[in-house]
Amino acid sequence: MSSLHSTTYDEHKRDYAVDRRLLLMAALALVVGALGTLAADVLLKLIHFFTNLFFYQTLSLADRSPALNTLGTWVIGIPVLGGLIVGLMARYGSDKIRGHGIPEAIEVILFGKSRMSGKVALLKPLSSGIVIGSGGPFGAEGPIIMTGGALGSLLAQYLHLTASERKTLLVAGACAGMTAIFGTPVAAVLLAVELLLFELRPRSLLPVAIACAVAGFARPLLLEAGPLFPLQTAPVTSIAWASCIVAGLLSGVLAAAMTLALYKTEDAFAKLNVHWMWWPAIGGLVVGLGGYIEPRALGVGYDVIGDLLNHRLALGVVVALLTVKAIMWVIALGSGTSGGVLAPLLMIGAGLGVALAPWLPGGSPQLWALVCMAAVLGSVLGAPLTAIVFAFGLTHDTEALLPLLLTAVVAYGFTALTMKRSIMTEKIARRGLHIYREYGVDPLERQHVADLMSRDVIQIDGATSTAEACQLYFAAAQMHRRYPVVVAQRLIGMLDRDSLRGHEHSDATCAELFTTQTPLWALPGETARAVAGRMTEHRVSSLPVIADAQSRQLIGIVALSDLLRPQQAVMREETVRERMRG
Repeated sequence: MSSLHSTTYDEHKRDYAVDRRLLLMAALALVVGALGTLAADVLLKLIHFFTNLFFYQTLSLADRSPALNTLGTWVIGIPVLGGLIVGLMARYGSDKIRGHGIPEAIEVILFGKSRMSGKVALLKPLSSGIVIGSGGPFGAEGPIIMTGGALGSLLAQYLHLTASERKTLLVAGACAGMTAIFGTPVAAVLLAVELLLFELRPRSLLPVAIACAVAGFARPLLLEAGPLFPLQTAPVTSIAWASCIVAGLLSGVLAAAMTLALYKTEDAFAKLNVHWMWWPAIGGLVVGLGGYIEPRALGVGYDVIGDLLNHRLALGVVVALLTVKAIMWVIALGSGTSGGVLAPLLMIGAGLGVALAPWLPGGSPQLWALVCMAAVLGSVLGAPLTAIVFAFGLTHDTEALLPLLLTAVVAYGFTALTMKRSIMTEKIARRGLHIYREYGVDPLERQHVADLMSRDVIQIDGATSTAEACQLYFAAAQMHRRYPVVVAQRLIGMLDRDSLRGHEHSDATCAELFTTQTPLWALPGETARAVAGRMTEHRVSSLPVIADAQSRQLIGIVALSDLLRPQQAVMREETVRERMRG
Protein backbone atom coordinates (compact mmCIF):
# COMPACT_ATOMS: atom_id res chain seq x y z
CA MET A 1 0.00 0.00 0.00
CA SER A 2 2.89 2.36 0.71
CA SER A 3 4.20 1.85 -2.82
CA LEU A 4 0.75 2.54 -4.26
CA HIS A 5 0.55 5.66 -2.11
CA SER A 6 3.90 6.99 -3.28
CA THR A 7 3.28 6.38 -6.97
CA THR A 8 -0.39 7.34 -7.14
CA TYR A 9 -0.74 10.29 -4.78
CA ASP A 10 2.62 12.07 -4.85
CA GLU A 11 1.91 13.32 -8.36
CA HIS A 12 -0.71 15.63 -6.85
CA LYS A 13 1.81 17.28 -4.55
CA ARG A 14 3.69 20.40 -5.61
CA ASP A 15 5.39 23.36 -4.01
CA TYR A 16 2.65 25.86 -4.87
CA ALA A 17 -1.08 25.80 -5.46
CA VAL A 18 -1.51 27.27 -8.95
CA ASP A 19 -3.86 26.91 -11.88
CA ARG A 20 -4.30 28.39 -15.34
CA ARG A 21 -6.11 31.43 -13.99
CA LEU A 22 -2.70 32.70 -12.95
CA LEU A 23 -2.09 33.48 -16.63
CA LEU A 24 -5.29 35.54 -16.75
CA MET A 25 -4.32 37.42 -13.60
CA ALA A 26 -0.86 38.11 -15.00
CA ALA A 27 -2.39 39.57 -18.16
CA LEU A 28 -4.77 41.74 -16.14
CA ALA A 29 -1.85 42.90 -13.98
CA LEU A 30 -0.31 44.47 -17.09
CA VAL A 31 -3.42 46.60 -17.49
CA VAL A 32 -3.62 47.44 -13.79
CA GLY A 33 0.03 48.48 -13.73
CA ALA A 34 -0.57 50.94 -16.55
CA LEU A 35 -3.73 52.26 -14.87
CA GLY A 36 -1.90 52.75 -11.57
CA THR A 37 0.83 54.74 -13.32
CA LEU A 38 -1.71 56.99 -15.03
CA ALA A 39 -3.51 57.49 -11.73
CA ALA A 40 -0.24 58.52 -10.05
CA ASP A 41 0.44 61.05 -12.79
CA VAL A 42 -3.06 62.48 -12.45
CA LEU A 43 -2.70 62.73 -8.66
CA LEU A 44 0.60 64.59 -8.85
CA LYS A 45 -0.83 66.96 -11.44
CA LEU A 46 -3.82 67.61 -9.17
CA ILE A 47 -1.46 68.43 -6.29
CA HIS A 48 0.50 70.83 -8.51
CA PHE A 49 -2.70 72.40 -9.84
CA PHE A 50 -4.21 73.07 -6.43
CA THR A 51 -0.89 74.27 -5.00
CA ASN A 52 -0.71 76.91 -7.73
CA LEU A 53 -4.37 77.76 -7.33
CA PHE A 54 -4.37 78.12 -3.54
CA PHE A 55 -0.96 79.71 -2.95
CA TYR A 56 -0.25 81.58 -6.19
CA GLN A 57 -3.75 82.15 -7.63
CA THR A 58 -2.71 80.82 -11.03
CA LEU A 59 -3.96 77.97 -13.20
CA SER A 60 -0.80 75.94 -13.72
CA LEU A 61 0.61 72.43 -13.42
CA ALA A 62 4.10 73.65 -12.56
CA ASP A 63 5.78 71.99 -9.58
CA ARG A 64 6.04 74.86 -7.07
CA SER A 65 6.56 74.67 -3.34
CA PRO A 66 3.92 76.31 -1.11
CA ALA A 67 6.79 77.55 1.06
CA LEU A 68 7.58 80.28 -1.50
CA ASN A 69 4.15 81.93 -1.22
CA THR A 70 3.82 85.64 -0.46
CA LEU A 71 0.41 85.52 1.23
CA GLY A 72 1.62 86.59 4.67
CA THR A 73 -0.94 85.90 7.40
CA TRP A 74 -3.52 84.94 4.76
CA VAL A 75 -1.66 81.63 4.45
CA ILE A 76 -3.32 80.51 7.70
CA GLY A 77 -6.71 80.33 6.00
CA ILE A 78 -5.63 78.28 2.96
CA PRO A 79 -5.46 74.87 4.73
CA VAL A 80 -8.73 75.71 6.51
CA LEU A 81 -10.42 76.23 3.14
CA GLY A 82 -8.95 72.97 1.80
CA GLY A 83 -10.11 71.07 4.90
CA LEU A 84 -13.60 72.52 4.60
CA ILE A 85 -13.90 71.43 0.96
CA VAL A 86 -12.72 67.90 1.72
CA GLY A 87 -15.04 67.63 4.72
CA LEU A 88 -17.97 68.45 2.46
CA MET A 89 -16.74 65.94 -0.14
CA ALA A 90 -16.47 63.21 2.50
CA ARG A 91 -19.94 63.85 3.92
CA TYR A 92 -21.85 64.23 0.67
CA GLY A 93 -19.61 62.17 -1.61
CA SER A 94 -18.02 59.21 0.18
CA ASP A 95 -16.63 58.98 3.70
CA LYS A 96 -14.19 56.35 2.38
CA ILE A 97 -11.90 59.19 1.26
CA ARG A 98 -11.11 60.04 4.90
CA GLY A 99 -7.81 58.87 6.34
CA HIS A 100 -4.40 58.13 4.88
CA GLY A 101 -5.39 55.24 2.65
CA ILE A 102 -3.51 52.13 3.77
CA PRO A 103 -5.73 51.15 6.76
CA GLU A 104 -8.79 51.73 4.60
CA ALA A 105 -7.33 49.46 1.91
CA ILE A 106 -6.55 46.77 4.51
CA GLU A 107 -10.10 46.93 5.86
CA VAL A 108 -11.60 46.56 2.39
CA ILE A 109 -9.32 43.59 1.66
CA LEU A 110 -9.98 41.69 4.89
CA PHE A 111 -13.56 42.65 5.68
CA GLY A 112 -15.07 44.08 2.49
CA LYS A 113 -14.26 41.32 -0.03
CA SER A 114 -11.96 43.79 -1.83
CA ARG A 115 -14.88 45.76 -3.25
CA MET A 116 -14.20 49.45 -3.84
CA SER A 117 -16.54 51.93 -5.47
CA GLY A 118 -16.06 54.21 -8.43
CA LYS A 119 -16.61 57.17 -6.10
CA VAL A 120 -13.43 56.33 -4.23
CA ALA A 121 -11.43 56.11 -7.46
CA LEU A 122 -12.66 59.58 -8.41
CA LEU A 123 -12.90 61.42 -5.10
CA LYS A 124 -9.78 60.11 -3.33
CA PRO A 125 -7.22 61.71 -5.69
CA LEU A 126 -9.32 64.86 -5.99
CA SER A 127 -9.66 65.27 -2.23
CA SER A 128 -5.99 64.50 -1.65
CA GLY A 129 -4.98 66.96 -4.33
CA ILE A 130 -7.03 69.63 -2.56
CA VAL A 131 -5.69 68.81 0.92
CA ILE A 132 -2.02 68.59 -0.09
CA GLY A 133 -2.34 71.44 -2.57
CA SER A 134 -3.75 73.65 0.20
CA GLY A 135 -0.71 72.92 2.36
CA GLY A 136 -1.60 69.64 4.05
CA PRO A 137 1.61 68.03 5.43
CA PHE A 138 1.06 64.73 3.64
CA GLY A 139 2.48 62.55 0.91
CA ALA A 140 0.81 61.24 -2.22
CA GLU A 141 1.41 57.54 -1.51
CA GLY A 142 -1.63 56.87 0.72
CA PRO A 143 -4.09 58.43 -1.73
CA ILE A 144 -2.54 56.62 -4.69
CA ILE A 145 -2.77 53.32 -2.82
CA MET A 146 -6.51 53.86 -2.43
CA THR A 147 -6.93 55.18 -5.98
CA GLY A 148 -4.85 52.49 -7.69
CA GLY A 149 -6.50 49.88 -5.51
CA ALA A 150 -9.95 51.14 -6.47
CA LEU A 151 -9.07 50.88 -10.16
CA GLY A 152 -7.89 47.29 -9.74
CA SER A 153 -10.97 46.40 -7.73
CA LEU A 154 -13.32 47.99 -10.27
CA LEU A 155 -11.70 46.07 -13.12
CA ALA A 156 -12.08 42.82 -11.18
CA GLN A 157 -15.73 43.57 -10.42
CA TYR A 158 -16.40 44.35 -14.06
CA LEU A 159 -14.91 40.99 -15.07
CA HIS A 160 -16.83 39.11 -12.31
CA LEU A 161 -13.69 37.74 -10.66
CA THR A 162 -13.60 36.06 -7.26
CA ALA A 163 -12.99 37.96 -4.02
CA SER A 164 -9.47 36.53 -3.87
CA GLU A 165 -8.74 37.68 -7.41
CA ARG A 166 -10.24 41.09 -6.65
CA LYS A 167 -7.83 41.38 -3.74
CA THR A 168 -4.90 40.61 -6.00
CA LEU A 169 -5.83 43.26 -8.56
CA LEU A 170 -6.64 45.77 -5.82
CA VAL A 171 -3.19 45.34 -4.30
CA ALA A 172 -1.58 45.31 -7.75
CA GLY A 173 -3.15 48.68 -8.56
CA ALA A 174 -2.22 50.12 -5.17
CA CYS A 175 1.42 49.06 -5.40
CA ALA A 176 1.72 50.08 -9.05
CA GLY A 177 0.62 53.57 -8.01
CA MET A 178 3.21 53.63 -5.23
CA THR A 179 5.88 52.52 -7.71
CA ALA A 180 4.97 55.35 -10.05
CA ILE A 181 5.12 57.94 -7.25
CA PHE A 182 8.46 56.90 -5.76
CA GLY A 183 10.14 54.76 -8.42
CA THR A 184 10.58 51.87 -5.96
CA PRO A 185 8.99 48.74 -7.51
CA VAL A 186 10.67 46.17 -5.26
CA ALA A 187 9.71 48.08 -2.11
CA ALA A 188 6.14 48.28 -3.42
CA VAL A 189 6.04 44.49 -3.81
CA LEU A 190 7.32 44.09 -0.25
CA LEU A 191 4.67 46.53 0.96
CA ALA A 192 2.10 44.22 -0.59
CA VAL A 193 3.57 41.20 1.18
CA GLU A 194 4.01 42.86 4.59
CA LEU A 195 0.84 44.95 4.71
CA LEU A 196 -1.80 44.19 2.09
CA LEU A 197 -1.89 40.64 0.73
CA PHE A 198 -1.79 38.67 4.01
CA GLU A 199 -0.33 35.76 2.06
CA LEU A 200 2.75 34.85 0.06
CA ARG A 201 1.56 32.82 -2.90
CA PRO A 202 2.28 32.84 -6.64
CA ARG A 203 -1.41 33.56 -7.34
CA SER A 204 -1.05 37.01 -5.76
CA LEU A 205 2.69 37.74 -5.70
CA LEU A 206 3.21 37.32 -9.45
CA PRO A 207 0.42 39.69 -10.60
CA VAL A 208 1.45 42.32 -8.04
CA ALA A 209 5.10 42.09 -9.09
CA ILE A 210 4.13 42.33 -12.77
CA ALA A 211 2.00 45.43 -12.12
CA CYS A 212 4.87 47.08 -10.20
CA ALA A 213 7.32 46.24 -12.96
CA VAL A 214 5.01 47.76 -15.57
CA ALA A 215 4.69 50.90 -13.45
CA GLY A 216 8.46 51.03 -13.03
CA PHE A 217 9.04 50.84 -16.79
CA ALA A 218 6.23 53.31 -17.55
CA ARG A 219 7.24 55.87 -14.92
CA PRO A 220 9.94 57.62 -17.00
CA LEU A 221 7.37 58.20 -19.76
CA LEU A 222 5.26 60.40 -17.48
CA LEU A 223 7.41 61.33 -14.50
CA GLU A 224 11.08 61.96 -13.80
CA ALA A 225 13.38 58.96 -14.04
CA GLY A 226 16.03 57.97 -11.51
CA PRO A 227 16.04 57.90 -7.70
CA LEU A 228 14.00 60.54 -5.91
CA PHE A 229 16.80 61.37 -3.45
CA PRO A 230 20.14 60.24 -4.98
CA LEU A 231 22.70 59.72 -2.24
CA GLN A 232 26.06 58.03 -1.76
CA THR A 233 27.29 57.68 1.81
CA ALA A 234 30.81 56.73 2.85
CA PRO A 235 31.59 53.14 3.94
CA VAL A 236 30.94 52.51 7.62
CA THR A 237 33.51 51.47 10.21
CA SER A 238 33.21 48.55 12.61
CA ILE A 239 31.87 50.70 15.46
CA ALA A 240 28.81 51.57 13.35
CA TRP A 241 26.95 48.48 14.58
CA ALA A 242 26.60 50.04 18.05
CA SER A 243 25.46 53.33 16.55
CA CYS A 244 22.86 51.45 14.47
CA ILE A 245 21.42 49.85 17.62
CA VAL A 246 21.18 53.23 19.37
CA ALA A 247 19.63 54.84 16.29
CA GLY A 248 17.18 51.94 15.94
CA LEU A 249 16.04 52.14 19.57
CA LEU A 250 15.52 55.90 19.40
CA SER A 251 13.71 55.55 16.07
CA GLY A 252 11.42 52.97 17.65
CA VAL A 253 10.71 55.30 20.57
CA LEU A 254 9.86 58.13 18.16
CA ALA A 255 7.64 55.84 16.07
CA ALA A 256 5.74 54.66 19.15
CA ALA A 257 5.33 58.24 20.41
CA MET A 258 3.97 59.43 17.07
CA THR A 259 1.55 56.52 16.82
CA LEU A 260 0.21 57.17 20.32
CA ALA A 261 -0.01 60.91 19.66
CA LEU A 262 -2.00 60.33 16.49
CA TYR A 263 -4.65 58.21 18.17
CA LYS A 264 -4.86 60.49 21.18
CA THR A 265 -5.57 63.27 18.69
CA GLU A 266 -8.25 61.19 16.99
CA ASP A 267 -9.84 60.60 20.41
CA ALA A 268 -9.79 64.34 21.08
CA PHE A 269 -11.54 65.10 17.79
CA ALA A 270 -14.15 62.41 18.54
CA LYS A 271 -15.06 64.26 21.73
CA LEU A 272 -15.79 67.51 19.90
CA ASN A 273 -19.44 68.48 19.83
CA VAL A 274 -19.38 69.13 16.08
CA HIS A 275 -19.98 66.91 13.06
CA TRP A 276 -16.89 65.16 11.70
CA MET A 277 -17.37 67.06 8.45
CA TRP A 278 -15.87 70.13 10.17
CA TRP A 279 -12.87 68.35 11.67
CA PRO A 280 -10.56 68.72 8.61
CA ALA A 281 -11.14 72.47 8.66
CA ILE A 282 -10.19 72.59 12.36
CA GLY A 283 -7.08 70.56 11.63
CA GLY A 284 -6.42 72.89 8.71
CA LEU A 285 -6.26 75.82 11.11
CA VAL A 286 -3.35 74.17 12.93
CA VAL A 287 -1.70 73.45 9.57
CA GLY A 288 -2.11 77.10 8.58
CA LEU A 289 -0.58 78.36 11.80
CA GLY A 290 2.32 75.92 11.44
CA GLY A 291 2.82 76.96 7.83
CA TYR A 292 2.91 80.60 8.86
CA ILE A 293 5.65 79.82 11.42
CA GLU A 294 7.58 77.35 9.22
CA PRO A 295 6.54 77.65 5.55
CA ARG A 296 8.67 74.66 4.51
CA ALA A 297 6.48 72.43 6.70
CA LEU A 298 3.61 72.89 4.23
CA GLY A 299 2.86 70.32 1.54
CA VAL A 300 4.67 67.10 0.67
CA GLY A 301 8.15 68.43 1.38
CA TYR A 302 10.30 66.28 -0.92
CA ASP A 303 12.76 69.17 -1.16
CA VAL A 304 13.09 69.20 2.64
CA ILE A 305 13.74 65.45 2.71
CA GLY A 306 16.50 65.91 0.14
CA ASP A 307 18.08 68.69 2.21
CA LEU A 308 17.94 66.55 5.37
CA LEU A 309 19.53 63.55 3.69
CA ASN A 310 22.31 65.68 2.27
CA HIS A 311 22.86 67.48 5.58
CA ARG A 312 22.18 70.96 4.17
CA LEU A 313 20.23 72.32 7.16
CA ALA A 314 21.52 73.57 10.50
CA LEU A 315 20.48 71.58 13.55
CA GLY A 316 18.39 74.42 15.02
CA VAL A 317 16.49 74.79 11.75
CA VAL A 318 15.90 71.04 11.60
CA VAL A 319 14.53 70.86 15.15
CA ALA A 320 12.14 73.78 14.60
CA LEU A 321 10.99 72.56 11.19
CA LEU A 322 10.44 68.96 12.22
CA THR A 323 8.66 69.89 15.46
CA VAL A 324 6.18 72.01 13.53
CA LYS A 325 5.82 69.34 10.82
CA ALA A 326 5.12 66.58 13.35
CA ILE A 327 2.47 68.65 15.15
CA MET A 328 0.81 69.62 11.89
CA TRP A 329 0.84 66.05 10.62
CA VAL A 330 -0.54 64.47 13.80
CA ILE A 331 -3.38 66.97 14.17
CA ALA A 332 -4.28 67.10 10.48
CA LEU A 333 -4.31 63.31 10.11
CA GLY A 334 -6.18 62.93 13.39
CA SER A 335 -8.88 65.21 12.00
CA GLY A 336 -9.76 62.57 9.41
CA THR A 337 -8.66 64.48 6.34
CA SER A 338 -7.22 62.84 3.23
CA GLY A 339 -3.46 62.33 2.84
CA GLY A 340 -0.58 59.86 3.07
CA VAL A 341 1.87 59.08 5.83
CA LEU A 342 5.04 57.93 4.07
CA ALA A 343 6.48 61.31 3.06
CA PRO A 344 5.93 62.93 6.50
CA LEU A 345 7.47 59.90 8.21
CA LEU A 346 10.46 60.07 5.89
CA MET A 347 10.97 63.71 6.78
CA ILE A 348 10.55 63.24 10.54
CA GLY A 349 12.80 60.17 10.59
CA ALA A 350 15.49 61.92 8.57
CA GLY A 351 15.29 64.85 10.99
CA LEU A 352 15.94 62.48 13.90
CA GLY A 353 19.02 61.19 12.08
CA VAL A 354 20.33 64.73 11.55
CA ALA A 355 19.89 65.43 15.27
CA LEU A 356 21.71 62.21 16.23
CA ALA A 357 24.52 62.47 13.67
CA PRO A 358 26.97 64.43 15.89
CA TRP A 359 26.74 61.74 18.56
CA LEU A 360 26.88 58.55 16.44
CA PRO A 361 30.33 57.34 15.35
CA GLY A 362 31.05 54.95 12.53
CA GLY A 363 29.29 56.65 9.63
CA SER A 364 28.73 59.93 7.82
CA PRO A 365 25.96 62.37 8.89
CA GLN A 366 24.04 61.51 5.71
CA LEU A 367 24.00 57.85 6.71
CA TRP A 368 22.25 58.47 10.02
CA ALA A 369 19.60 60.62 8.37
CA LEU A 370 18.96 57.79 5.91
CA VAL A 371 18.85 54.89 8.38
CA CYS A 372 16.66 56.76 10.89
CA MET A 373 14.33 57.70 8.05
CA ALA A 374 13.89 54.03 7.16
CA ALA A 375 13.74 52.88 10.79
CA VAL A 376 10.96 55.29 11.75
CA LEU A 377 8.99 54.40 8.64
CA GLY A 378 9.40 50.64 9.11
CA SER A 379 8.47 50.66 12.80
CA VAL A 380 5.44 52.94 12.32
CA LEU A 381 4.12 50.78 9.48
CA GLY A 382 5.23 47.49 11.02
CA ALA A 383 6.97 46.73 7.72
CA PRO A 384 10.77 46.72 8.16
CA LEU A 385 11.66 44.97 4.90
CA THR A 386 9.60 47.47 2.94
CA ALA A 387 11.33 50.36 4.70
CA ILE A 388 14.84 48.99 4.07
CA VAL A 389 14.31 48.39 0.36
CA PHE A 390 12.29 51.61 0.07
CA ALA A 391 15.20 53.66 1.44
CA PHE A 392 17.56 51.95 -0.99
CA GLY A 393 15.19 52.54 -3.91
CA LEU A 394 14.86 56.23 -3.07
CA THR A 395 18.62 56.78 -2.86
CA HIS A 396 20.38 53.89 -4.67
CA ASP A 397 22.94 54.00 -1.84
CA THR A 398 24.48 50.52 -1.73
CA GLU A 399 26.88 51.36 1.10
CA ALA A 400 23.95 51.92 3.47
CA LEU A 401 22.29 48.51 3.10
CA LEU A 402 23.88 46.86 6.15
CA PRO A 403 23.25 49.83 8.51
CA LEU A 404 19.72 50.08 7.12
CA LEU A 405 19.09 46.43 7.94
CA LEU A 406 20.28 46.60 11.53
CA THR A 407 18.72 49.96 12.40
CA ALA A 408 15.34 49.14 10.87
CA VAL A 409 14.98 45.73 12.53
CA VAL A 410 16.00 47.11 15.94
CA ALA A 411 13.33 49.82 15.65
CA TYR A 412 10.80 47.26 14.45
CA GLY A 413 11.66 44.95 17.33
CA PHE A 414 11.17 47.76 19.83
CA THR A 415 7.68 48.64 18.56
CA ALA A 416 6.70 44.97 18.18
CA LEU A 417 7.52 44.41 21.85
CA THR A 418 5.99 47.62 23.21
CA MET A 419 3.03 48.39 20.92
CA LYS A 420 -0.07 46.23 20.59
CA ARG A 421 -0.84 47.59 17.13
CA SER A 422 0.69 49.78 14.46
CA ILE A 423 -0.59 52.96 12.89
CA MET A 424 -1.94 50.74 10.10
CA THR A 425 -4.16 48.57 12.29
CA GLU A 426 -5.18 50.65 15.32
CA LYS A 427 -7.87 52.53 13.40
CA ILE A 428 -9.37 49.26 12.16
CA ALA A 429 -9.22 47.72 15.64
CA ARG A 430 -11.18 50.68 17.01
CA ARG A 431 -14.03 49.63 14.74
CA GLY A 432 -14.09 46.22 16.40
CA LEU A 433 -12.16 44.44 13.62
CA HIS A 434 -9.02 42.72 14.88
CA ILE A 435 -6.17 41.99 12.49
CA TYR A 436 -3.49 39.40 13.19
CA ARG A 437 -0.52 40.24 11.00
CA GLU A 438 1.62 37.16 11.56
CA TYR A 439 1.19 34.43 9.00
CA GLY A 440 2.97 31.27 7.99
CA VAL A 441 2.37 28.11 6.03
CA ASP A 442 -0.95 26.60 7.11
CA PRO A 443 -0.32 23.04 8.34
CA LEU A 444 -3.52 22.03 6.55
CA GLU A 445 -2.02 23.25 3.28
CA ARG A 446 1.03 21.03 3.79
CA GLN A 447 -0.99 17.84 4.33
CA HIS A 448 -3.03 16.01 1.73
CA VAL A 449 -6.02 13.76 2.23
CA ALA A 450 -3.96 10.69 1.36
CA ASP A 451 -1.69 11.45 4.32
CA LEU A 452 -4.51 11.75 6.86
CA MET A 453 -7.40 9.51 5.78
CA SER A 454 -8.37 6.23 7.41
CA ARG A 455 -8.17 3.31 5.00
CA ASP A 456 -9.94 0.82 7.25
CA VAL A 457 -13.48 1.88 6.36
CA ILE A 458 -16.75 0.41 7.58
CA GLN A 459 -19.00 0.58 4.54
CA ILE A 460 -22.63 -0.36 3.97
CA ASP A 461 -23.70 -2.34 0.93
CA GLY A 462 -26.41 -0.52 -0.95
CA ALA A 463 -28.56 -3.69 -1.02
CA THR A 464 -28.86 -3.64 2.80
CA SER A 465 -32.35 -2.75 3.99
CA THR A 466 -32.78 0.43 5.98
CA ALA A 467 -34.19 -1.54 8.93
CA GLU A 468 -31.16 -3.79 8.99
CA ALA A 469 -28.82 -0.79 8.70
CA CYS A 470 -30.49 0.76 11.75
CA GLN A 471 -29.90 -2.36 13.78
CA LEU A 472 -26.35 -3.03 12.63
CA TYR A 473 -24.84 0.47 12.44
CA PHE A 474 -27.03 2.91 14.41
CA ALA A 475 -27.92 0.94 17.54
CA ALA A 476 -26.49 1.56 21.01
CA ALA A 477 -23.04 0.35 19.92
CA GLN A 478 -22.85 2.87 17.04
CA MET A 479 -19.18 3.57 16.19
CA HIS A 480 -19.47 6.45 13.72
CA ARG A 481 -21.98 9.17 12.87
CA ARG A 482 -21.92 8.52 9.13
CA TYR A 483 -21.12 5.50 6.95
CA PRO A 484 -20.38 5.36 3.21
CA VAL A 485 -22.86 3.39 1.08
CA VAL A 486 -21.51 1.58 -1.98
CA VAL A 487 -23.01 -0.35 -4.87
CA ALA A 488 -20.58 -2.56 -6.79
CA GLN A 489 -17.68 -0.74 -5.08
CA ARG A 490 -19.04 2.61 -6.35
CA LEU A 491 -19.82 5.28 -3.73
CA ILE A 492 -23.40 6.53 -3.84
CA GLY A 493 -23.63 8.54 -0.59
CA MET A 494 -23.15 8.80 3.17
CA LEU A 495 -25.75 7.36 5.53
CA ASP A 496 -26.61 8.94 8.91
CA ARG A 497 -29.55 8.95 11.31
CA ASP A 498 -31.23 11.87 9.55
CA SER A 499 -31.21 9.94 6.28
CA LEU A 500 -32.89 6.97 7.97
CA ARG A 501 -35.58 8.95 9.74
CA GLY A 502 -38.94 7.41 8.80
CA HIS A 503 -37.28 4.29 7.37
CA GLU A 504 -36.33 2.54 10.62
CA HIS A 505 -38.64 -0.42 9.93
CA SER A 506 -38.72 -0.33 6.16
CA ASP A 507 -37.68 -3.03 3.73
CA ALA A 508 -36.38 -0.41 1.32
CA THR A 509 -32.68 -0.68 0.49
CA CYS A 510 -30.16 1.93 1.53
CA ALA A 511 -29.35 2.55 -2.13
CA GLU A 512 -32.90 3.77 -2.71
CA LEU A 513 -32.28 6.70 -0.33
CA PHE A 514 -29.68 8.18 -2.70
CA THR A 515 -31.39 8.04 -6.07
CA THR A 516 -31.54 11.82 -6.48
CA GLN A 517 -28.49 12.95 -4.50
CA THR A 518 -24.98 13.66 -5.71
CA PRO A 519 -22.62 12.52 -2.98
CA LEU A 520 -19.90 14.70 -1.50
CA TRP A 521 -16.42 13.24 -1.53
CA ALA A 522 -12.73 14.02 -1.19
CA LEU A 523 -9.89 13.05 -3.49
CA PRO A 524 -6.58 11.75 -2.15
CA GLY A 525 -4.57 14.57 -3.77
CA GLU A 526 -6.60 17.40 -2.27
CA THR A 527 -5.17 19.47 0.55
CA ALA A 528 -6.56 19.15 4.04
CA ARG A 529 -7.48 22.85 3.88
CA ALA A 530 -9.70 22.35 0.82
CA VAL A 531 -11.49 19.40 2.42
CA ALA A 532 -11.91 21.21 5.74
CA GLY A 533 -13.55 24.07 3.86
CA ARG A 534 -15.94 21.66 2.13
CA MET A 535 -16.89 20.06 5.44
CA THR A 536 -17.56 23.48 6.94
CA GLU A 537 -19.64 24.60 3.98
CA HIS A 538 -21.85 21.49 4.06
CA ARG A 539 -21.77 21.05 7.86
CA VAL A 540 -20.55 17.46 7.87
CA SER A 541 -17.96 15.84 10.12
CA SER A 542 -16.46 13.40 7.61
CA LEU A 543 -16.12 12.75 3.89
CA PRO A 544 -15.53 9.55 1.94
CA VAL A 545 -12.34 9.45 -0.11
CA ILE A 546 -12.58 8.04 -3.63
CA ALA A 547 -9.86 7.09 -6.09
CA ASP A 548 -11.26 9.34 -8.85
CA ALA A 549 -14.51 11.00 -9.87
CA GLN A 550 -15.15 8.54 -12.72
CA SER A 551 -14.99 5.25 -10.82
CA ARG A 552 -15.99 6.59 -7.38
CA GLN A 553 -14.10 3.66 -5.89
CA LEU A 554 -14.06 4.08 -2.11
CA ILE A 555 -10.52 3.99 -0.73
CA GLY A 556 -10.88 5.68 2.66
CA ILE A 557 -12.61 8.22 4.84
CA VAL A 558 -11.37 11.50 6.35
CA ALA A 559 -12.90 13.03 9.48
CA LEU A 560 -12.47 16.34 11.25
CA SER A 561 -10.40 14.59 13.89
CA ASP A 562 -7.99 13.51 11.14
CA LEU A 563 -7.67 17.11 9.95
CA LEU A 564 -6.75 18.26 13.44
CA ARG A 565 -3.63 16.08 13.59
CA PRO A 566 -1.36 18.51 11.69
CA GLN A 567 -2.37 21.32 14.04
CA GLN A 568 -1.62 19.12 17.04
CA ALA A 569 1.89 18.57 15.70
CA VAL A 570 2.38 22.33 15.31
CA MET A 571 1.21 22.92 18.87
CA ARG A 572 3.73 20.40 20.17
CA GLU A 573 6.51 22.12 18.24
CA GLU A 574 5.45 25.50 19.69
CA THR A 575 5.07 24.46 23.32
CA VAL A 576 7.11 21.34 24.15
CA ARG A 577 10.70 22.03 25.25
CA GLU A 578 13.04 19.13 24.57
CA ARG A 579 16.44 18.22 25.96
CA MET A 580 19.47 17.91 23.74
CA ARG A 581 19.92 14.38 22.48
CA GLY A 582 23.32 12.75 22.55
